[in-house]
Amino acid sequence: MKRTAARQVTRVINGYEQGGASHQKKSMRGWITSAKNPKDDIEPNLDTLRSRSRDLYMNGPLGAAALKTTRTNVIGSGLRLKARINAELLGMTTEEADAWCGHVEEEFNLWAESKHSDAIRMNDFYDQQGIAFLGMLMNGDSFTIFKQGKRTPWMPYALRIHLIEADRVSTPQGNGVLGDSIEGKATNGNRIYSGVEIDDDGALVAYHIANSYPTDYSSGQLREWTRIEAYGKVTGRPNIIHLMDTERAEQRRGVPMLAPVIETLKQITRYTEAELMAAVISAMFTVFIKTAGPTSENPLGPMIPVEQQLPVTDPNSYEMGPGAINVLGPDEEIQIADPKRPNSTFDPFVRSLCLYIGAALEIPYELLLKNFQSSYSASRAALLEAWKMFRMRRQWTAKEFCQPIYEEWLAEAVALGRVRAPGFFGDPKIRKAWCQAEWNGPAPGQLDPVKEVEAAERRIALGLSTREREAIETNGSDFWTNIQQQQIEIASMRSAVLNPEISKQTTSTSPGKEVNKDDE
Repeated sequence: MKRTAARQVTRVINGYEQGGASHQKKSMRGWITSAKNPKDDIEPNLDTLRSRSRDLYMNGPLGAAALKTTRTNVIGSGLRLKARINAELLGMTTEEADAWCGHVEEEFNLWAESKHSDAIRMNDFYDQQGIAFLGMLMNGDSFTIFKQGKRTPWMPYALRIHLIEADRVSTPQGNGVLGDSIEGKATNGNRIYSGVEIDDDGALVAYHIANSYPTDYSSGQLREWTRIEAYGKVTGRPNIIHLMDTERAEQRRGVPMLAPVIETLKQITRYTEAELMAAVISAMFTVFIKTAGPTSENPLGPMIPVEQQLPVTDPNSYEMGPGAINVLGPDEEIQIADPKRPNSTFDPFVRSLCLYIGAALEIPYELLLKNFQSSYSASRAALLEAWKMFRMRRQWTAKEFCQPIYEEWLAEAVALGRVRAPGFFGDPKIRKAWCQAEWNGPAPGQLDPVKEVEAAERRIALGLSTREREAIETNGSDFWTNIQQQQIEIASMRSAVLNPEISKQTTSTSPGKEVNKDDE
């Protein structure tokens, strides 16, 4: 019988398997991962991510700083409407278009600056922008429902918007079921994922909103769900706005902004609290008196206020405090470790971690910590990099939140006859031309106002920008309002110069200047 030698075949390792996909390298063997779809990666973890994100916002200084810094720079006091209709398509002159835009902005502010624009009458439209945006950052997404109220003499518009937090949008459950499940089925057979109903093609159909939060057991009412169709069957306009920063294709629910850095932020918070406590303990001067007898009387008197003392009934309670004195019993001894605080490495270590956190959140650590100690060029580069993200989020918020609400309001204004827009309901192209608008927010700010203004002047001279755009970017003001106010001020100054009596009063009341009667 012939014996054949077995050939050993060695598999050739190619491509990513030599690096990031390697299972042979010791550094990669313990790295176990699993590629799942967006639903399985995101939705089972949303409750934990939301609760931890909220905790970092409420109790973590850096978490609150990251969310509030983004909200303040993107939204500020609210994105303001600047109507920009397509005058050429609508057959209007520039003067007619400007007059129409001015009238619409005044009408819109009548509604937007009133708390009657809010379904629960707590905030006006500009405040609701910040609430919806911050809710999206903190919870991953936020929802806005269009409702109709009653028209009144002081509010001619019936449009109301109602903000809903992410927790209330969930998959309906049967009676007696505790907690929320991710998947479910609607009565029409459609699938429901975390409150989002989709059809067989995967297209969005409706949202399911509960009347209470999942953990709200104190209300005593039976938890029920309301189905709201995403778009009107007749008009095609949205019935609900889902504000979500989509990261992956076919993603149904959003992820909190702090999700990639939750662990790091929590560890920094714990480390900061430990260092603070160590520094406080190190700063306390406490005296311990050791006695040989059974007495526990303190001959020097207590140094800690009564309201801050621990219960005297606890035999094992010893207190530390500024100038505190404790009496030790027989055979008791105090061993105190020297914490060597404050720690000189605390600030560099935390600052280094903030670099990583800022990189993940697209917020430079100088802006995250509100600490600018670098050169002008470095600080300006950091701000410019941050404002790329802020502008992107502002344009996205204007497109996804402000513009749909404005279009819904404008439709009602045209239907009521308070705004004239021929062809608005007849042709979608004409309607879009009437609805075009810009949304302006807070300016980036200036590190060196002189250099910034000189740069703006050069951009205008070279045709790279306009005076209106630079007014918005420099201090958030409106160029045309500035011009009108300047005309009034110049006319008043000229009137004062031409009128001797006014000129005399102005001169005599000028601080630091005396009037010479001979000169008069």
